[in-house]
Amino acid sequence: MCLIIFAYKAHSEFPLIIASNRDEFYLRPTEPPHFWKHDPKVLAGLDKKEGGSWLGLSTEGRISFITNFRLPTGVESQTAKSRGHLVRNFLTSTESPQHYLNGIKKDAHDYGGFNLFVGDLDQLLYFSNQSGKIQTINPGIYGISNHLLDTPWPKVVIGKTMFQNCLRQKQDNLVQNLFQILIHQDQPADHELPHTGVKIEWERLLAPIFVKSSDYGTVSSSVILVDSNGIGQFYHREYHGNPSKFESVIYNFSFSRQEE
Repeated sequence: MCLIIFAYKAHSEFPLIIASNRDEFYLRPTEPPHFWKHDPKVLAGLDKKEGGSWLGLSTEGRISFITNFRLPTGVESQTAKSRGHLVRNFLTSTESPQHYLNGIKKDAHDYGGFNLFVGDLDQLLYFSNQSGKIQTINPGIYGISNHLLDTPWPKVVIGKTMFQNCLRQKQDNLVQNLFQILIHQDQPADHELPHTGVKIEWERLLAPIFVKSSDYGTVSSSVILVDSNGIGQFYHREYHGNPSKFESVIYNFSFSRQEE
């Protein structure tokens, strides 16, 4: 499960700001964001088990990210296609965001529940196979975890509030302040928890922004900033079960489309 808070065309300097946590079983093999050897224009993490991704961009100006939609235990098919392919296929394609999602809609339920975002600095679209609707993202600040966009789960509400406050402050420490949001560990009260069909113990475990357990939790955090010229930075931290211990990578990039 994951959390993504983002600002789209809502900041004077950066038309796109993304702060994201990826939650996963610690033993699932992945590679942190990097420029892919087999497709050097793509800068994204890589799920080594299925070959997809959860968050990334291409230097041609394409952006995509995804979260799972939490369904009751046992509901999802064991033969469902990997959701990470939805991000990978958009980043490596040349289709327009609208055309790409029109195609995804046709076999959307071949995948487990998902929330998918695809687009660029001109247009960002959102599609979930749980709602079946393609939505244009208007300028604003948004949050999503493992339900529909802006569903007021505690981590989404808290994360958006902290994110908004962060953007109002001086920008000198913007990246560091965004990462501080992503390691927030306050535990919501039981009456605030969503009821998604999993056991209450799992609802409690998954409720904080930063998730910790013996075998599952927040494995990484990412912050992406893109300015109006298509110049950006991709900051990424890999954790080892402890938010105070991490390995980090930073990539600078530019969208060639913006420089033409």
